[in-house]
Amino acid sequence: MADRPDKVPPQSQSQQPGRETEMKPQPQDEGRSYQPGGKLEGKVAIVTGGDSGIGRAVAVMFAMEGADVAITYLEEHDDAAHTLQLVQAQGRKCLKLDGDVGVKKACEKVVERVVKEFGRLDILVNNAGEQHESEDVTKISEDQLLRTFRTNFFGTFFMTQAALKHMREGASIINCASVTAYRGSKHLVDYASTKGAMVSFTRSLSGQLAEKGIRVNAVAPGPIWTPLIPASFDEEKVGSFGQNVPLGRPGQPDEVAPCFVFLASSDSSYMTGQVLHPNGGEIING
Repeated sequence: MADRPDKVPPQSQSQQPGRETEMKPQPQDEGRSYQPGGKLEGKVAIVTGGDSGIGRAVAVMFAMEGADVAITYLEEHDDAAHTLQLVQAQGRKCLKLDGDVGVKKACEKVVERVVKEFGRLDILVNNAGEQHESEDVTKISEDQLLRTFRTNFFGTFFMTQAALKHMREGASIINCASVTAYRGSKHLVDYASTKGAMVSFTRSLSGQLAEKGIRVNAVAPGPIWTPLIPASFDEEKVGSFGQNVPLGRPGQPDEVAPCFVFLASSDSSYMTGQVLHPNGGEIING
């Protein structure tokens, strides 16, 4: 574990979404120690929020496993360009598509572009997300509440609706939930609520799609070092990020992405409606 930092230095960013290029140290999300096994050969995947962090790690590992990948992002052009390079370095095709997943038409355009470019769609990873800290629920504005739900949950819903028009038996949908969906978070009430909705969405949709042979699962990460962290919290909280879990450190995107590979591949063929929990050892009984 010597290459995985136990702590990250205090830092903060002034914009949402955050920029990975400004983080110190850089998250480990390039799959440098990952050993692929050809699990996704010939597949096509969409990864929302694929410009950095968990999304980047997933996109890179999917490519290492043989998939062509399309990533969506809001406006982090430099981060997205780096992800594209990493995917292409694996010999796979990559599309980077900017836009707001909280807008239904934008999601439909993404799916249409991907199917036109690659001819199929096998895997959808709903990873795009945002969060805004607030210690007082009465101070959460209507705009913030709508924005958080629009990105985290409506985006998941709209992307899924658009993708299902092209998915066939054997396809996989994977939603990025959070440990906060299970234990809550007193300073991220609206964010945690969106993640709880995603868990229920995962369980409900899995039942609806089971007879079609399309599996729906989720991953609920704990404290992972991504651009969302310095973009959400002040320097003091960032400096202590991840210290309260049993493993005593923040996780890295590369430690989460293998869960998505597993759920996207035939290795998890007997799993649907389930949630995996890479969270540093926190027991959430979910």
